[in-house]
Amino acid sequence: MKKIFVFLFASIIYYLVSNIPVYADCVGQYGQYGQPCPSYAIVIDKMVGKPGTSNDANIYEYVDNLSVSDPRFKPDQVVFFKVKIKNTSTTKLVGMEVKDTVPSYLDPLEGPGSYNANTREITWNAGDFEVDQEKVFYLKMKVLPQANLPADKGLFCVTNFVKANSSNAYDDDTSQLCIEKQVTAASKVPASGPEFGLLLLAGNILGAGIGLKLRKKT
Repeated sequence: MKKIFVFLFASIIYYLVSNIPVYADCVGQYGQYGQPCPSYAIVIDKMVGKPGTSNDANIYEYVDNLSVSDPRFKPDQVVFFKVKIKNTSTTKLVGMEVKDTVPSYLDPLEGPGSYNANTREITWNAGDFEVDQEKVFYLKMKVLPQANLPADKGLFCVTNFVKANSSNAYDDDTSQLCIEKQVTAASKVPASGPEFGLLLLAGNILGAGIGLKLRKKT
């Protein structure tokens, strides 16, 4: 009986060892007989569309960042973001999760996933990625009205942060844009300079002349 137990135990150990995936015993630099170890990596690229008026995300020109010297967004203007994720691994990646942090002074309008107003994060499942597979996602947001923008700032920039990860790979990226508030016209101040004084003096002289002429007639 004892021999049977030992035989069964040895058989189980042999089965477990023999069924370990081959890449678990991979040999760096290929070795003599081994396979190359699998790599796990992704590349995420976050871009912002230059200011425009269209609601079609595909027609915008997307860049990594917009500085103060580039076109600026205005209050209530729509902003489009583009997120590209690529599997640069040598193996398939499963269950890619993406989290996008909405910048201050912007409200999310459309896009994948769900929005958490407390954390200001948009989260979605990007699915599985085959080797070298790339997926593109668009997010539509809107600048807040002028009344909700900083009172002490006429021009300022905000940054959008995004990250993606599976069980084996992670990457993140940022994209900047700048917002310029609309300048309101100042109310017209009544004239009070030297020109106004000369005009007032001329009016007084004219009034005095008319009064003198009337007295002569009487």
